[in-house]
Amino acid sequence: MAELGKVLITGGASGLGAAAVAAVAEAGGQPLVLDLKPPAADVPYVSVDLTDTAATEKAVAEIAETAGGLDAVFTAAGIDTPGTLDSVSTTDWERVVKVNLLGTAAVIRAALPYLKRSHGKVVTVASTLGIKAVSDATAYCASKWGVVGFTRALAAETAGQVGVTLLIPGGMHTAFFDTRDEQYKPPADAKLNRPEDTAKAVLFALSQSAGCEVREMVVASSEEGSWP
Repeated sequence: MAELGKVLITGGASGLGAAAVAAVAEAGGQPLVLDLKPPAADVPYVSVDLTDTAATEKAVAEIAETAGGLDAVFTAAGIDTPGTLDSVSTTDWERVVKVNLLGTAAVIRAALPYLKRSHGKVVTVASTLGIKAVSDATAYCASKWGVVGFTRALAAETAGQVGVTLLIPGGMHTAFFDTRDEQYKPPADAKLNRPEDTAKAVLFALSQSAGCEVREMVVASSEEGSWP
């Protein structure tokens, strides 16, 4: 199994990103965080809004240069504003796509020179709603289906240079649902995964030996409602 090295984690201040920060550190790697808010963990961190592509690319370069390179990227940052297409404001709808899809692409684009030098790895985060469409989620589904296509194309494009894994997680017990209207929150008895457990799957992908790629992983509760 390969050493983790320096792992850039977007959305590392909360949820799955924070769980990945803890898991990488525990496994002997060096987490580096990009997020709007500072992480609780004492790790290198740069504040950035992923809807700002230029600022995102600058932040990636800044943290990578300070760290002396990158060995992996995990794009955990993601948001959602559920609702019907005609009830969600244009600003909110487009922000979901900007953070989830365009932000993912901006981070990886800026990180590629470093990853190619280190023959590093990328794990992107789609969703079970990136392979299954549901009502009241046009922005989220569009963004996560986009991440699926983007990641598969990236894997083909960088084959032999950078390892690329697509993570398709189901629902998790995080603050992701906290700000939603009640109708869009999981019920109290919903079967959701712990982010710490999903983060273990991320480490598995990042720890593969050179040339051995985990291309895609669906990681969900055994009673996940949105898969298959």
